Amino acid sequence: MSTVENTAVKRELEDASDEGIASNTNGGLMKRQVIVPVTKPRIHYTPLKTGLCYDVRMRYHAKIFTSYFEYIDPHPEDPRRIYRIYKILAENGLINDPMLSGVDEIGDLMLKIPVREATREEILEVHSKEHLDFLEKTEKMSREELLKETEKGDSVYYNNDSLSSAKSSCGGAIEACKSVVEGRVKNALAVVRPPGHHSEPESSGGFCLFSNVAVAAKNILKSYPESVRRIMILDWDIHHGNGTQKAFYDDDRVLYVSLHRFELGKYYPGTVHGQYDQTGEGKGEGFNCNITWPVGNVGDAEYMWAFEQIVMPMGREFQPDLVIISSGFDAADGDTIGQCHVTPSCYGHMTHMMKSLARGNLAVILEGGYNLDSIAKSALAVTKVLVGEPPDELPEPTKDTKPEALEMVDKIIRLQSKYWKCFKRNCGNAGCDFKEPITETILSKNFPLQTAIRQQQLQNLLLDNYKFVTLPLVNQKLSEDTVFCSQNVYDASTLVVVVHDTPDIWAARNVITGTIEPSSSIIVDSGLQFIKWAVKRNYGLIDINIPQSLFEQDNYSAMITAQEVLLYLWDNYIKFSTNVQKIAFVGIGDASSGIIHLMGHRDTRNNVKAIISFIGSKQLKPLVPLVDESLTDWYFKNSLVFSDKNHSCWGDNENKKPRKKYGRVLRCETDGINNIVEERFEEATDFILDSFEEWSDSE
Repeated sequence: MSTVENTAVKRELEDASDEGIASNTNGGLMKRQVIVPVTKPRIHYTPLKTGLCYDVRMRYHAKIFTSYFEYIDPHPEDPRRIYRIYKILAENGLINDPMLSGVDEIGDLMLKIPVREATREEILEVHSKEHLDFLEKTEKMSREELLKETEKGDSVYYNNDSLSSAKSSCGGAIEACKSVVEGRVKNALAVVRPPGHHSEPESSGGFCLFSNVAVAAKNILKSYPESVRRIMILDWDIHHGNGTQKAFYDDDRVLYVSLHRFELGKYYPGTVHGQYDQTGEGKGEGFNCNITWPVGNVGDAEYMWAFEQIVMPMGREFQPDLVIISSGFDAADGDTIGQCHVTPSCYGHMTHMMKSLARGNLAVILEGGYNLDSIAKSALAVTKVLVGEPPDELPEPTKDTKPEALEMVDKIIRLQSKYWKCFKRNCGNAGCDFKEPITETILSKNFPLQTAIRQQQLQNLLLDNYKFVTLPLVNQKLSEDTVFCSQNVYDASTLVVVVHDTPDIWAARNVITGTIEPSSSIIVDSGLQFIKWAVKRNYGLIDINIPQSLFEQDNYSAMITAQEVLLYLWDNYIKFSTNVQKIAFVGIGDASSGIIHLMGHRDTRNNVKAIISFIGSKQLKPLVPLVDESLTDWYFKNSLVFSDKNHSCWGDNENKKPRKKYGRVLRCETDGINNIVEERFEEATDFILDSFEEWSDSE
């Protein structure tokens, strides 16, 4: 057989093989056995498009201009907000609409979901008849009446088109959720306004007229009782969604999780309902979670930490049938109202995580966001993830989470562990019955550890080694071991007063039960360094232990106790010590607030030469000079205040310096009171010696 003939046979056999035909040993052909027939992809999610709700008519709701300045500096809730989002989607090819007119056919990636006005019956699922009746009247109000109602409202404005826009915004949210639940789209984005999450059942507020997400969720639960039994609402707007929370506060079918600035209620809407301890009531107890940022300037690190530690564990355990994101973009970097720094990449990552819940049934409903560039870029990042793109990498993935955020997340986990199994491993109590009262007697089952620590301090060091004695506090309702002093306290010319919180514990915790393993845990008492140092130099010494409150969550009572104890000691002991010429105060933790309070309420300048405070991450306390205005300058000159490296007072500005009323505040290289005492102990003692005009041991 020639070379040409061989090649032809070989090609014939290859073609036959491709068709499932094989050759036999005699050179003939036989059909190859089919193992797996060609099958259509058994997936329903990927082939579907992402739904998009948008209608230019929602831009008709606008503030009535009353001056030239309102024209050049428009209201933050600007009609252009939704236009800019729609425009950036077109610029990036996610939709096709060259005229940006809101056409129905928008391309291969997204499906247009027609916007309609919510019906009266749908709105009344959440809102009162009186509230709806009032908004219906705005259609026929005069310009003067509209301006009057705007002036009376809580950060809202009205025109004759406000009701129509609000109904369309609310109806768009409903239709976005319906299209996801019915399987017409894989997920949906509702680019709607006015926003909704501040609108309560009886009133408008915070730029919101109807509570869009709440109305949508109520109607979905009502219309699809078999397929949608549980809904998770995630609200990442920088403001608390008080209206959404109120609609479901007693409803166990809806898990509401909100991440927002709170700052002790100073940030809008500024009600107690936005506090982290608001967990729901009745059947809804445990189904409300407020993740409250105690400071501003939070960003990717804080949001990703909250998602990984709280949001996703709760979501997985709740097992929702639908997830709705109340998607405000006012936490975005560049928003002057939110003043935070969440990047578009972070919004993409958060969306990506939420897509893993409810089999991907996700509806993203626009809320706030007032920087037009920031809101557009953030919405683009979210939309890319919705259509199937992976999120961009975070710009600073190794950035440290703010200590205040770490503490808040830990508080929330401990609080929510009463309701959620996913948190119990972190907060196990080994069967302890905390309903039994905590008492100071060692005969009690629930015995406060800080009492045992103080007894150990006294027995091992202050009493046995240094022969300290009790300094009585008459009528102060404090334990006898609160204040101890050296025996030479009345004879010494130099006095050091150390006032401190209960020392820290470095503990090894059992990961199953949550209990501390005593054999592997140690007490770390930084205050003892100053006691040993002062005793070695034969100074008089007073040691004051300020116990943290056993019953008050945030320990404000401990700071008040420190203030009362310091005033009492000064008025009844120290100022009558005729031999004392030089005094130094050393404060550690919250207890140092008592020293600052004393400096402002008594003129101590004749004797007090140095004030040292180790505050760690605690809040700076200003000196309030009730005696003499010049006390502020004196305090700054004679004080050192050591803070954590990541203390909130420094912000993101390396050159920022706190005002003089806080003392001479110094930024340490580490975090944690024990670490900064170790780092700055020698500097602190040298400062005291210089103030006493004595030589340092190191010189």
